[in-house]
Formats: sequence, structure tokens, C-alpha cells
Amino acid sequence: MVLLRLSPMALSQSRFALSPSAETLGSMSVLMKPCSDPWLAPWYARHHGGFHATLDADPFARGLVELICSTKYLPGYVSRPPSGGMRTTLADEMKAVAEASDDDIRADLDAAVARSWKRHDLEWLTGRGWGARTADLFRHVWRTHVSPDWPRRRALLERDVTYRAGLLAAYGWPRALQHMNRRSAWVGADGIRFSDQPAPDCVVGADGMLFVPVCVTSGTWLAEAPPDRYALVYPARGTAGPTGRARAPQALERLIGSSRAALLHELERPATSSELAAQLGQSLGTVGGHLAVLRDADMVIGTRVGRRVVYRRTEAGDRLAGRTDSPDRR
Repeated sequence: MVLLRLSPMALSQSRFALSPSAETLGSMSVLMKPCSDPWLAPWYARHHGGFHATLDADPFARGLVELICSTKYLPGYVSRPPSGGMRTTLADEMKAVAEASDDDIRADLDAAVARSWKRHDLEWLTGRGWGARTADLFRHVWRTHVSPDWPRRRALLERDVTYRAGLLAAYGWPRALQHMNRRSAWVGADGIRFSDQPAPDCVVGADGMLFVPVCVTSGTWLAEAPPDRYALVYPARGTAGPTGRARAPQALERLIGSSRAALLHELERPATSSELAAQLGQSLGTVGGHLAVLRDADMVIGTRVGRRVVYRRTEAGDRLAGRTDSPDRR
């Protein structure tokens, strides 16, 4: 069982962060496989062919991505913890990738091959400058397949962070970590269980742990930067694919209007007014007006978390929306 050990200082410094590199890595993993998630189907259909055309034109790129998608150990040089918090940019993250030495990269790739469930011979690892070539691949995938969708994805990621920050403020880290993945959980007074696989404990440094949500993958991985920086990358709540929102039942629309009905259904998971505006494609003023009406009717309630106000449905709002067992109030 892999445990991440945190001192009181490390725990106090732990925080959430975003990582365009992790989002790009997750997107590559999804595009390499048959699409099994209906909510990703439109995005997958638009980008699958172009992504594989890129790999067909570059044996190094195809070999690297195939290895990444078939190993229990992600090469360390492509899975470092982000350093910019919620403002991390891909350029920030690719600088370290491009500067990685070929010797270090070869050691990372050998370790990944040793823990792969497929046979890899690394014949594609030719020439030199593998770090720069890897960074070029990530930049291309980001620019072509991820960046056009980033504003919507970022809104989903920020919404997940807002939700978990609310749990953290109200209940502490154990509740905030619930359901990040199937295996993670708080253990004892100072440990986070990351995996059921046997391995030595990891001791988190005084700068604390990072928790990084991503949109397009159901997988979870641990990013590490020696000697003691760690980030737990986990799937954000909600879906990343452009599915279109489910229409509210017609009776509810007739009762309170289609916009307020959609907002009430969107609050299946807590959110700020800005996040709701981005998700629903409405102005902040419009959303604020609808929230005021629903709040006065005791359908929603707002709770301040730091500088943000996070809205959630009340029990009456759950009943009106046709839900009596809201998953966000345990």
C-alpha cells in the first residue's frame, strides 16, 4: 500500500493546483484508445484522426505515447508537479521537460518499460534531444487538441476545486479527499493512501502536497519531483466532453422557467455564480438574478469559502429538481 506521509507543516501548506501538462497527458491517453465514454464522443471524433496522423509522422512521438499509455510508471520527466498553483501555464511546465537530460530520460523510460504490461523495445528512441522533442509533442497536442477547449475545461476544474475547498473549510482534508479515486483515502493521523500496490511510504516535504484535477481521464497518477515534492492528479467531478446539458423536465420548466430550471439542475454539484455562468453560457448578472429568486424561495443557499460564495441546493431544491439523495451532503 502506497502511503503519502504529511507532517503538520506539510499538511498546512497543501493546496490545489491546475496543470495544462497533466490535462494534455490525459488527453493523449484518451485519444490513444477506443472511446468508451459517451460524453467524450464528440471531442474524440473531432481529434482522434488528427492526433494519430501526428503520431504516424513521428516514430518518437508514437513510441513515447504508446509507452505512457501502457505502463504503471509514468516517466518522471513528463509527470512533474506543477509549480504555478492555479495559474500554471504549459510554457512553465515544458521548460523543465525540454531541459531534461537524455541520460535522465533514458533512465525514466527504462523504468517505465520495466513496469509496462506490453513489450517495448525502445527502437524509436533515436537521435538526441529527447526532452526538447517531448516538449514539442506536448505543445502540439495542447495547441491542436486541448487549448481550443481549455476555457470550458478550466471552468470544470475550478468548479471541482471550489467544491473540495468548501469541504476542506468545513470538515478538513479527510472529507476533501473523499472520492478523488477509488483507492485514495485518509489513513491515520498523517497519511494519504494513494494505491493498494505494495511500495515504500513517500514523505511529503514542508512545501506540502498538491492536488491536481484533470478533465478527460478517469485515471489517477502520482507526480513526483525529487526529493520530496508530490502531486496527486485525479479526475475532476463532472464530465469533460461537450455533451450539451440535459434538459430539465418540462413541468419544472413551466413552473420556474427554463433558465432557472437548468440552473437548479446544474447545482447537482455546488458551484459559484461565475462557474454557473460559464457552464450555462449566461451572463453573470443573469445568473445572479436567477440565484436571488431561487434563494428567496429557499431552493438554494450560498456559503462563503474564502473570497467566493459557493451555492448549493437545499433539500427543498433537491425535491423540486427530482432528487432526494443529493450526493454532496453527506
